[in-house]
Amino acid sequence: MAGTSVHVGSLLTQGVVFESECGSIAQLTSESLPILDGLSIKRIVLAPGAIREPQWNVNANQIAYVVAGTVLVSMLGDADSFSTFVVTPGQMYHVESGAIYHIENVGSDDAVVIAALRSDRPRHFSLLTSMNAMTDDVLGNTYDLPASAFDVFDRHDSSQIVRRDGPITVPDSAGLPNARLFDVEAQHAPLSYAYGEARLARKQFWAALDDLSMYSLRIRADGMREPHWHPVTAELGYVHRGRARMRVLDPDGSLDEFVLEEGHAYFVPRAYPHHIEVLGEEGFHFLIFFDQPTPGDIGYRATASAFSREALSASFGIPEKQLPRFPYTPVDPLIVSRTNTGGAVS
Repeated sequence: MAGTSVHVGSLLTQGVVFESECGSIAQLTSESLPILDGLSIKRIVLAPGAIREPQWNVNANQIAYVVAGTVLVSMLGDADSFSTFVVTPGQMYHVESGAIYHIENVGSDDAVVIAALRSDRPRHFSLLTSMNAMTDDVLGNTYDLPASAFDVFDRHDSSQIVRRDGPITVPDSAGLPNARLFDVEAQHAPLSYAYGEARLARKQFWAALDDLSMYSLRIRADGMREPHWHPVTAELGYVHRGRARMRVLDPDGSLDEFVLEEGHAYFVPRAYPHHIEVLGEEGFHFLIFFDQPTPGDIGYRATASAFSREALSASFGIPEKQLPRFPYTPVDPLIVSRTNTGGAVS
């Protein structure tokens, strides 16, 4: 089950690194979920008027999906590239490693953001901490001001999430198109089946991506993500809605089967076989992050068409005429019908 699996953690009950009346930050890294390799995940909650203070990642690009609320993102990247834009539910934003940025809740309800980072032990600096590291003389020279102008700085520690002082203002330019913004849920699903669909935030659709991508995967109660593996891609999933059962095969032959609930995050290392099955009548919605800009995929269904029946017979130790009649599958379907439910967990 999820509470004991090495593959699973919960962003609702684990990894809280900050919490106040302004919001909270929970994260799973390889320090809290040791199986993580090259990826980590955060859940950021901002109360109305709250600001995630300006900061930059030291060792990781980042992509984030807004689950609820409306956030304003402001960013300064390399070569003085400024950008400010609004992100609403179902939209995503990208932050390059080293670019300084902040996010601010400009709506009337809590904002919830799920962010994946391209490091299993991400590190960051805050603007406050970096300013505190310099003397008043150095700051004065930098800004062409007397050193005394910085006497007001009390050199306190970073708060991570702070409250805005004054009314919320959204610049007119925030509504303009931006390469760091991607409306994944407005996308016509490139992968659509009778049992579910996947919308894809990957490099062919979002040019800003370099070493990350994300699938917004919805599967209905009569569907199932077929058993598969990703040849060169690790998978870090987040359960936005619904329940599911997952099974993962490890190289030592051990099996890990667990139930996923809302708020859970799971990790599957590169090339580990796994599958996802719906539990319940409402289906599920997963945000699945990958450590490649275009994730690869090999499915069980097409695998059965890749070899002769004689080769399969010898491998399985079953007479050829007793083998199941595997359907010829030149292109794997990603999602298949869930007509057999005898092994389902309630």
